Amino acid sequence: MLFDTHVHLNAEQFFEDRNEVIKRAFATGVEYMVVVGFDRETIPLAIEIAEQYASIYAAVGWHPVDAIDMTDEELKWIEELAKHPKVVAIGEMGLDYHWDKSPKDIQKDVFRKQIRLAKKVNMPIIIHNREATEDILEVLQEEDAKQVGGIMHCYNDSADYVQACLDMNFYISLGGPVTFKNAPLPKEVAVQVPLDRLLIETDAPFLAPHPNRGKRNEPAYVKLVAKKIAELRDMSFEEIGKVTTENAFSLFGIT
Repeated sequence: MLFDTHVHLNAEQFFEDRNEVIKRAFATGVEYMVVVGFDRETIPLAIEIAEQYASIYAAVGWHPVDAIDMTDEELKWIEELAKHPKVVAIGEMGLDYHWDKSPKDIQKDVFRKQIRLAKKVNMPIIIHNREATEDILEVLQEEDAKQVGGIMHCYNDSADYVQACLDMNFYISLGGPVTFKNAPLPKEVAVQVPLDRLLIETDAPFLAPHPNRGKRNEPAYVKLVAKKIAELRDMSFEEIGKVTTENAFSLFGIT
């Protein structure tokens, strides 16, 4: 039994065959998923998908690349949607310094507002981080995000930052890059993270694991992530599947 903690089944890449993709995931042993919404179009669809399947859940938040487009109206909308029984987290949110659509100060402001919202509704947060680790840690500390904790989604940074994340009540989630031959950092992290703080994900349709790198990713491939982590930690695939699923249940409050 596997839990893909971050998937975008609401992305246009799945519009034509979403149900088949979900069936393949279930057939592969991926029983649970969280579909992550990140803007006006993808948030309602994340909830719609979650409503259709008992073991699929949703997260609602605003992506930092589009921070400039977020208004107070959207923030109130997300707060209302957080009451939905299938919504288990706020996000994805964070900072993205790779793209320049949204200025850094606006990204930080939207990030802070969503952390405060998560604390208000008492839900964990899902962090998107691209080339902004130190600023993200600073904002999380200043906003006391430790109160709700959450996930460092698709962690692909130095192992040196892991402890700071753990100290703030965050789980470390690894995806396809841990299988890439030219990606030593996530492999180091996979070995270092305490088992009770480890999660797995696909971020599908993005970041497909080896040997599917460059192709459309899908939740069934989270099995390849689990297998690689098991190999790196000298554990069985079944053990990794069990512990990461239990961790996800604990974080999201799923019983």
